[in-house]
Amino acid sequence: MAKEITSREENYSQWYNDIIKKAGLAENSPVRGCMVIKPTGFGIWENIKAQLDKMFKETGHVNAYFPLFIPKSFLSKEAEHVEGFAKECAVVTHHRLMNNPNGTGVVVDPSAKLEEELIVRPTSETIIWNTYKDWIKSYRDLPLLINQWANVVRWELRTRPFLRTAEFLWQEGHTAHATREEAIEEANMIHELYARFAEDYMAMPVIKGAKTANERFAGAEDTLTIEALMQDKKALQAGTSHFLGQNFAKAFDVKYSNKENKEEFVWATSWGVSTRLIGGLIMTHSDDEGLVLPPKLAPTQVVIVPIPKPAPNIMEVAEKIAKALKDKGITVKIDSDETKRPGFKFAEYEMKGIPVRIGIGNRDLEKNVVEVARRDTKEKTSVNLDGVSDYVVTLLDEIQNNLFQNALKFREDNTTIVDNFTDFKDALDSKGGFVVAHWDGTSETELKIKEETTATIRCIPNDAVEEDGKCVFSGKPSSKRVIFAKSY
Repeated sequence: MAKEITSREENYSQWYNDIIKKAGLAENSPVRGCMVIKPTGFGIWENIKAQLDKMFKETGHVNAYFPLFIPKSFLSKEAEHVEGFAKECAVVTHHRLMNNPNGTGVVVDPSAKLEEELIVRPTSETIIWNTYKDWIKSYRDLPLLINQWANVVRWELRTRPFLRTAEFLWQEGHTAHATREEAIEEANMIHELYARFAEDYMAMPVIKGAKTANERFAGAEDTLTIEALMQDKKALQAGTSHFLGQNFAKAFDVKYSNKENKEEFVWATSWGVSTRLIGGLIMTHSDDEGLVLPPKLAPTQVVIVPIPKPAPNIMEVAEKIAKALKDKGITVKIDSDETKRPGFKFAEYEMKGIPVRIGIGNRDLEKNVVEVARRDTKEKTSVNLDGVSDYVVTLLDEIQNNLFQNALKFREDNTTIVDNFTDFKDALDSKGGFVVAHWDGTSETELKIKEETTATIRCIPNDAVEEDGKCVFSGKPSSKRVIFAKSY
């Protein structure tokens, strides 16, 4: 099966597409730029969703749902916001079809034109803040901490499964606060939550920081981001949290009466992650043999394969091991399909990235052992039957940590600090990865660097050290280094 996958070195883009296809994650749909997420891919998303939803609720957030369709006039109320999304909007103009009077099929009924066009949700700030106008009247109504799980549409011209599609799944939080400080605290808290999720559950190390003015979310005063490095040495923006100030409150006239009974505009945040995270998982951990998944997000963590056939005594042992693992909270599958050879099954589960495989044969049982194979290093170990469940639980933790440490080392090995533009360009062209350099803080310089190299400022890191320096491009004074990279 691995021979059906293009190697990363030969063609990274094709390797990525091969992994998605062969591991059964997704496939193209009849609509250009959209995808069908298959059960394995959706199982990963369900695990991402379940864990994040738990984390959101632990911090006081609740879920709601808002309409898919947004009146066009709503997007006109916040100028910067509409400018940021105008080119990506899908527009509904009619509400009915009719039989084609000149032949077969159907056509748009010209008499069914909408009085006002509707925008298919690219993001929900406008319709949510129009709703909040009726929900918020007093300081007692604040803070309002709401999240929704939904799909959105952004009419992308160049699409790639999971990374950039015309329709994708995501969560979007939208919160309202009485003070600027509370809103900033919320945006920072979610930023930290996203980073913790990425590192603890995805085993994907990230750099936390702020976006530059050029790279901020449309309509935000500040955008916080987590940035990860993929195996092709390009950066992936994995999640963002935005401090919106009072921009949307003023656009939609959302005010509250404070304790002194004076009216004030509320302060806002929004934040989100999407199915793009699945693309990040693939590109952070997988290899030329197939998908590699961190155990905490794998839909199936352990597969048990009876060898050579599922004879009664072997099946009895398999079921006993499966029950012991399930009792410990591990998801397990027993493959009792007699139509496929064990070698085929091993290759299939390696392709699908299942973290641990347990093989049980007659010879193993004679020795009171089973063979345990780990997907990340492909190491195999004979484990005593009596201790196999405890061994596997520990092994899953080892795999999770090993994947994170490998990804962290890769990032460290592919991060370069430079002090002049010659070294800057050389690092990008010959090595790639993150390039750490001084920047003078101007949009003009940022855009010129992007024009010359296609690299962008991924973030101004939270832990950037204050130091006297000179911008690598302009030579003007700079007080801290920022992270540059080519990106998705």
